[in-house]
Amino acid sequence: MAHPHLPTTESAVTAIREIAREFGLEMTVTDDIGADQTSRRTSAGAFTVLDPDGSLPHEAFVELGGSPSITVQLYSEDDAKVTVEGIDFADVPRDSVPAFLRSAHGGLAHVKGRFFPPGWWLIVPLPGDETYKELVTGVTLSPWLAGRIR
Repeated sequence: MAHPHLPTTESAVTAIREIAREFGLEMTVTDDIGADQTSRRTSAGAFTVLDPDGSLPHEAFVELGGSPSITVQLYSEDDAKVTVEGIDFADVPRDSVPAFLRSAHGGLAHVKGRFFPPGWWLIVPLPGDETYKELVTGVTLSPWLAGRIR
């Protein structure tokens, strides 16, 4: 299933804001604008603000209140890093972020355990057979993660 296209970082922040409103979550946004401010612009020269094509790169860091604890780092290259309860999901396409958040807050995300090799996995299914799965590191599960074991 194709997700609605989010052409800019600001459009993704607006979509996240709607989800926060839908689930009654507090939200904080920090914007970084300009090649000298964004995290992936290591090749930008000192005091360089524009990209070589003349555009302003824009990144945003979004913190959502409530449970689970979720942060989203939106990059200007059309992807994001979503962190759920300390577990990083890197390289999530920007268009998939709203569906990812709905899945996490809507009760679809779950934890699956394995005996061999031992470990826990956080699984976040999205509409259209798209699934994100990451290993849960650490000795103990947070209360939210423990409540999602299947």
